[in-house]
Amino acid sequence: MPPRKSFAIPDDVDDLELTIAARDVRLTSLGKMFWPKEKITKRDLLQYYADIAPVLLPHLAERAMVMKRYPNGAGGKCFFMKRAPSPRPEWVETCTIDHKSGNIIDFPIAQDLPSLLWLVNLGCIDMNPWYARCDDVDRPDYVHFDLDPVPRATFATVRKAALVVRDALDALGMRPLVKTTGSSGMHLYVPIVRGPTQKQVWTFAKAFAVALAARHPKLLTSEYRIAQRPAGRVLVDYNQNAWGRTLASIYSPRPKPGATVSTPVTWDEVDDRIDMHDFTIATVPARVREIGDLWKPLLARRGRFTLDSLIGP
Repeated sequence: MPPRKSFAIPDDVDDLELTIAARDVRLTSLGKMFWPKEKITKRDLLQYYADIAPVLLPHLAERAMVMKRYPNGAGGKCFFMKRAPSPRPEWVETCTIDHKSGNIIDFPIAQDLPSLLWLVNLGCIDMNPWYARCDDVDRPDYVHFDLDPVPRATFATVRKAALVVRDALDALGMRPLVKTTGSSGMHLYVPIVRGPTQKQVWTFAKAFAVALAARHPKLLTSEYRIAQRPAGRVLVDYNQNAWGRTLASIYSPRPKPGATVSTPVTWDEVDDRIDMHDFTIATVPARVREIGDLWKPLLARRGRFTLDSLIGP
């Protein structure tokens, strides 16, 4: 379980330099309102990440980070950034990835608390890590499904869809983990034995989603063309498994009203009609102190599904 606050970011200064693990981390514009309606500042966001770091960092380590920066907070414009900015502290590690376009990009890694706070200080509200680790960026550690409600579908519909997808994965011998997205949907992840390429994982996910949506046409859709999606359904988004895509990690706050957080939940909680608004910057640290990290199986070596058994040579 994460400890209670290991340190408190002072509330009487707007800029400061902290020394953490012998590394100097400069934090700036701490009083800037990131969620004005909720009166949540950049300082509050940084404090949240400091508090949740013990359970979050193992899920980010050794993975390239795509930066989605909100310099003016959740309601302001954002921009994506892949290449680690320069100059930067020498202790910020990078992951070099060769893209098909010929670009070689050095992504930052949130390897420890100083580098995590450095990223958040750039205006990164949520963390968007690569699906594969840096030692082999084409072989992911999991297959996942992003359940995204089509207009007129409610969160209750998403919960129902999550249970249907879970049962279908269970039938294949998989044991999916589930979390809220912190937005309007849910994410299901299955830890797999590393081996299949990202394209193979995507191919499996597509076949699974298309077949399942065909069996449940009044609840699910796999139609990727927005205009063709039937209203009131839940998209089983397999395409997020494509190479180079990312999703908000667990414990990531989202730039949404209420500062909601993408939070691991139990299947019993899904059955009990949880509300995504229950999980916020204000509530998640205490929840994790009480129940720990529900997604530890995503990190474990044992218990991973061998996807090769379903995709063949």
